[in-house]
Amino acid sequence: MTSHLIHTDDHFHDECGVFGVFGHPEAANLAYLGLYALQQRGQRNMVRLRSPVTTCMLGLLVWSALSVPGALNQGMAFQSWTNLAQTIVMALLVAGSVRSPRDVERLCLVYFVVTVVYTAVVLSRFQLGAENWRLSRLYYYDANDFATLIVTAMPFGLYFVLARGRTVIRLLALAGLGLLAVGLIRSGSRGGFLAFLAVVTFVLLRLTTIPARTRIAGLVLIVAITFGTASDQYWTQMQTIISPKHDYNLTAEEGRVKIWERGLGYMVGHPVFGVGLRNFQVAEGTISARARLAERGIGVRWGAAHNSYVQAGAELGVPGLLLLLGLIANAFRLLRRAARRFHAAAYGAADARLAQTLMAALVGFTVGAFFLSLAYSDMLYALGGLALGLAKTSK
Repeated sequence: MTSHLIHTDDHFHDECGVFGVFGHPEAANLAYLGLYALQQRGQRNMVRLRSPVTTCMLGLLVWSALSVPGALNQGMAFQSWTNLAQTIVMALLVAGSVRSPRDVERLCLVYFVVTVVYTAVVLSRFQLGAENWRLSRLYYYDANDFATLIVTAMPFGLYFVLARGRTVIRLLALAGLGLLAVGLIRSGSRGGFLAFLAVVTFVLLRLTTIPARTRIAGLVLIVAITFGTASDQYWTQMQTIISPKHDYNLTAEEGRVKIWERGLGYMVGHPVFGVGLRNFQVAEGTISARARLAERGIGVRWGAAHNSYVQAGAELGVPGLLLLLGLIANAFRLLRRAARRFHAAAYGAADARLAQTLMAALVGFTVGAFFLSLAYSDMLYALGGLALGLAKTSK
């Protein structure tokens, strides 16, 4: 989570309290690790982190390191590995530091608040693009990544709106949800829209710890704000989801379908270690069939995978893809088990609702990640760390 918060906006390093004290996030991370190492009692004992989620995270870390020597660009792969190592270590640190469900609840509130603040900064500093309907050239995330970040934070906002807490927090959470809805629309992301629909469906059908009438009322409000701020251009863009005949993603060589096909080819050609961490773009520009066009003076785009699962398979081989899928699947399994255990406890209704809320956030990420290169994103590991931390308190 700390890694996620630090990386949400590079400009925050110089502007926000504790980060300015340490000067560099790496120094802050070392300090956090030192503090955690000094407190290894009770729920904070690292032994309690034994879990398939931990195994998959560490497996990804080890396997991505093994991919570096054979990477198409070793320097890029190594630099990306150091970033991934920091992200995974901090995710496990968050999970290890959790003492109770209330700690997880506070961290979820931080996730939500930081996303709202980031959205406010984006909406205040960035104008709509030339087409005058969607954002472009954002800090750290592009518009599509930004939409997925928003969708993962929305379930937390709904959790605090419907919680039996202080009225001030509920009202602020409601205002934050409204701001996130505006940000989602301004992003113009079709993948974000599909992720949003997936979260809405999950909340309606699977968030059983909240009465159906309350769920529907909360979602109607969110949907009304979201759809009420959408422009005609936005809906025109969303309509291409159900009528994609002329969409470049289906027909163009630089569209998603063709990119995914080439990505699967990289995985088949390099099934063990892949082409190297963060080397999908290098593969596009050097070993793809299209790379030969450069010999005739025709420019070739070194594009991203636009699918986290294709990205992991192409860059880390079949084992890397299985580890990523295992991480996500086991996070869902841990949360489902934790929800059942909390629900069976005498005073665990709120904790069960928190577990299901984290599942909703993971649903948003899983769907959004199908259209984006987020296999090593802070979002995934922050949510995985929260899931692991909550699950260990249910034992």
